[in-house]
Amino acid sequence: MQQNKLFVTFSPHERDDLKTDKIMLYVVYALIPAMGVSIYYFGFYAIRTYLLTIIFTLFFEAAFQKISKRKITLHDNSALVTAILLAMNLPPSSPWWLILVGSFIAIIVGKQVFGGLGQNPFNPALVARVFLLISWPAQMTNWIKPVPITQKFMIDAVSVATPLGQSKTEVLTYGKIVSSEIANVSNLFLGNVGGSLGEISAIAIILGGLFLLYKRIISWHIPVSFIVAFLVIVVPYWLFTPEKTLNPVIHLFSGGLMLGAFFMATDMVTSPVTKKGQIIFGIGCGILTAVIRLFGGYPEGVSFAILIMNAFVPLIDYYLRPKSFGEVTSA
Repeated sequence: MQQNKLFVTFSPHERDDLKTDKIMLYVVYALIPAMGVSIYYFGFYAIRTYLLTIIFTLFFEAAFQKISKRKITLHDNSALVTAILLAMNLPPSSPWWLILVGSFIAIIVGKQVFGGLGQNPFNPALVARVFLLISWPAQMTNWIKPVPITQKFMIDAVSVATPLGQSKTEVLTYGKIVSSEIANVSNLFLGNVGGSLGEISAIAIILGGLFLLYKRIISWHIPVSFIVAFLVIVVPYWLFTPEKTLNPVIHLFSGGLMLGAFFMATDMVTSPVTKKGQIIFGIGCGILTAVIRLFGGYPEGVSFAILIMNAFVPLIDYYLRPKSFGEVTSA
């Protein structure tokens, strides 16, 4: 008797083996170049920050799920991705207690209280970064000078200003940029510049982003629209008032713009579903980032911009959702 091999089931239907754990693992792979550059320049401090963040976030994830009698889902690697992204949004010399609080906010407040993975409206790592930045601005802006690991493994915590921070301070103090050369583009690409662990090397972030695009984990819609919208605002402002802002190229590769465009804004849980929606989302992120950087009190605006646009995602999805077959639009 021939067996019936035709199975009819309800949607959604699984069409390949690309599940959550594998997607998150690809994101981890994509972050390896940036992690390597940060360890090369910050040595012990970078290793310590990554390890503590991973330990704390995994602990809070498992502990909350255990206490709330939910299934422990560390195997989906989402908490690991949140840990690495949070570490990349922290200064290399962050004290252990700051990392502990940030991990708690990211996992418990930013993710689990909403129901866990897939239910959180805001990017957990960015929720933690903004909370820490507002609560402890001194610790969150304590940048140290990068020193190649080949020269010295345990580097001294010599303070150094970031290009965005220095330019913002000079504009607010003197009304214009007074330093002749704040940043070198090659240093911004290679990572030889002060800043958070994940924002010092543009080329490492771009390589990771291209890997995600190649694996089709993300699409081009958010990163491209984010970057283009940002430049549409920054370039004309720089052409008319070059004494009040950095060169657009320096702006583009400084701070967390590349990390935000490729890894934070593209979070599939907190970004729109449709391609049109993703373009609108990316444009909003780019415009808000430019406005905050040029006219706000903070030198960096990526985190605030993405979180603000996260709040608009349900609205974007509602108005741009594809119509069901046979659906009649009300007059």
